[in-house]
Amino acid sequence: MLQSSQEAESGWFCVRTKPKTEHVAARNLLTYAKLEEVFCPRIRYEKATRRGKAWFVEALFPGYIFAKFNLIEDLRTVNATTNVTGVLRFADRYPTIEDALITALQGEFPEEDGSVRVLETSINEGDEVVIDEGVLKGMTTIVSRISLNGDRVAVLMDWLGQEREVEVSVKSISPVDGATRVLKK
Repeated sequence: MLQSSQEAESGWFCVRTKPKTEHVAARNLLTYAKLEEVFCPRIRYEKATRRGKAWFVEALFPGYIFAKFNLIEDLRTVNATTNVTGVLRFADRYPTIEDALITALQGEFPEEDGSVRVLETSINEGDEVVIDEGVLKGMTTIVSRISLNGDRVAVLMDWLGQEREVEVSVKSISPVDGATRVLKK
């Protein structure tokens, strides 16, 4: 998986960046450091906020990106690039990452999408969810049924001592912590 930099002077290296600036550092390495290949895989996901649900984009590996360069010729330029804090190293060794590993990772993050994958929450019958919007905001309940087109769900509510089904929009609920997310290509 990792090779010693002493065996190979050129290759893929892991580059550390300032927090939340991975995509900017990647652009700077391409533009100003004139590197030919830089890879910054990112994920996009929806999260409940005080103002309702909002979309967020973050690096898959926070604080790290991958760059292909010649260690001897380009190390100084890479380290001096804005938003880069250095190339990952262990003592005096700079490990390289195999081309096959980067290629496989790039296959999961297509270029036409800007190397961004969407994470979608998977809601199934029987899942415990929290209502994020409306008068029932903050209420935890169970999904009893999902509509045919998947845009609405029926949840169980305790109403005057009886259980009733209430339909709500999928966009107005979130899974309780620990629910799985699904990568969407």
